[in-house]
Amino acid sequence: MTATATRPGRSGDALPGGAALPVADPATTRRAALRLIRRDGRAVTLMLALNALAAGAGLAGPWLLGRIVDTVRSGGGVHTVDRLALVILACGLAQLLLARYARYVGHRFGERTVARVREQYVDRALALPAAVAERAGTGDLTARGTSDVTSVARALRDAVPEVCVAAAQALFLLGAVVVLDPLLGLCGLGVFSGVFAVRWYLRRAHGAYLAEGAATSALAELLAATAAGARTVEALGLQERRTAASEQAVGHCRRTRTRTLFLRSVLLPAVDVAYVVPVVGVLLVGGALHGRGGISLGVIITAALYLRQLSDPLATILFWAEQLQSSGAAFARVEGLGQAPRTRTAPAALLPHPSAEPSPALPADDRIEVTAVHYAYGAGSGSPAADREVLHGVDLSVRPGERLAVVGPSGAGKSTLGRLLAGIDAPRHGSVTVGGVPVAALDPAALRRQVVLVTQEHHVFLGTLRDNLQIAAPGAGDAALRAALAAVGADWAAELPAGLDTELGAGGHRPDGSRSQQLALARVVLADPHTVILDEATALLDPRTARHTERALAAVLTGRTVIAIAHRLHTAHDADRVAVMEEGRLTELGTHDDLVAANGAYAALWNSWHS
Repeated sequence: MTATATRPGRSGDALPGGAALPVADPATTRRAALRLIRRDGRAVTLMLALNALAAGAGLAGPWLLGRIVDTVRSGGGVHTVDRLALVILACGLAQLLLARYARYVGHRFGERTVARVREQYVDRALALPAAVAERAGTGDLTARGTSDVTSVARALRDAVPEVCVAAAQALFLLGAVVVLDPLLGLCGLGVFSGVFAVRWYLRRAHGAYLAEGAATSALAELLAATAAGARTVEALGLQERRTAASEQAVGHCRRTRTRTLFLRSVLLPAVDVAYVVPVVGVLLVGGALHGRGGISLGVIITAALYLRQLSDPLATILFWAEQLQSSGAAFARVEGLGQAPRTRTAPAALLPHPSAEPSPALPADDRIEVTAVHYAYGAGSGSPAADREVLHGVDLSVRPGERLAVVGPSGAGKSTLGRLLAGIDAPRHGSVTVGGVPVAALDPAALRRQVVLVTQEHHVFLGTLRDNLQIAAPGAGDAALRAALAAVGADWAAELPAGLDTELGAGGHRPDGSRSQQLALARVVLADPHTVILDEATALLDPRTARHTERALAAVLTGRTVIAIAHRLHTAHDADRVAVMEEGRLTELGTHDDLVAANGAYAALWNSWHS
């Protein structure tokens, strides 16, 4: 029912703090991850237990191989070697089955957790006030809901089980070397020589991956805006300018990705060297001890095999540690959506307030009062444009049941006033109230019962015609849905092949602009608010259809407050009163006849349009 326009080329008006939407800090991200783990704690416990058993079974092979070497050197028989080989085979099979089942449990945990992350993201995105979502930009929301959530999903689905398996194997292998011989165990600790490279990497990786995610969001926003406004870009000859902006965004995105690639190119070779150091140390120290009769050859071989095997789990941990930096930054962006404002506040106060509660006050009546309102887009963002007001001291009172037309030249502030009346934005100074309560402070559910804004933007959602209508009234029956369509003159709906069950969008019926707008108006009828704000709501309809739809709406909205923002002045002719906006100020207010007789700005508009 409500819609907001996307301004081509805008990468998202930055909220205070330097980001279009908040990004969760590391502590908040860790707490969110722990909450997800605790919600499925039984599966995590089972996964850890299975991984420990699998790692324990994997220790048997090298130890038994060392026993075989010592047995052969001491002249043992073939029967003993065969028996030990069968035990190695049995332990290997047990490790395979335990590790496979552990991964199965881990992947199921990951898929359930990813489903929770996706559902939570959708809930939070839908709960965003329209002004916050608009300032964030479609690119940022889209990038967080697609590539970032996918990165988190990959980490939860794959990283958790893989890291658990690898960590258990690494701990058991290191412990086994220490048990074999403490001195060889000290050599095995040489594997931690790579910790310096890891620490160097971790100090830089989180910020680098956050910058990469932000650059990806900006690029997605720019491309989406350019694609949506392709016809405008072509009509105004802006191709070169948009191409240059796109190349600049691509270049910035490439630089952030090159930065993370550089960090990986330093980390990975340094860690590869760290894998070789302990094996070399064990062979050298073990050879010296064996020459003095301190340990057997079998012990040296077993320790070397353990440390050689250690490279695989450590490589897995390192790989996922690197991936988890990217996924951690993605999770911080996804989780940051929970810190976005949930209540409608003035632009100067658009800061994360996750604990803010909606005002408990309810409007005493349906009267709308606009008192000394000033407004500037981007106030509080630090932008120079924030000081350029688009509304200057507007005063207006709208009586319940009144039909008010707001007219004026383009750029006069009509749509901005409509946004304030609908509670999408709050005034910089002054107040906009309904029944004595600030409109922007109302809880979203309460606001929808009070005021509905319909703009010239139109949205058709994937699903059936019934689904598209029941967005406004989930409990509405077929009779109510058909009545709403009839009220706005959508006679074409009765001719659809499956009626209300007809699929709309890709692969189904594709409504044109006028039909999409009629769907939006039908949602208004179903929502049944006491005040309807029509901001060029019939702009995409041809004059005859628009007139028919407006007459149908007039019959349906009898007794309700209707505020119509339009360039077609026949709407003003039918209204109870007309408000004239010029350069952000309310310059005239009265009936059509009175304003025409006054021979002022409205009379000039009327004469120009009528002629």
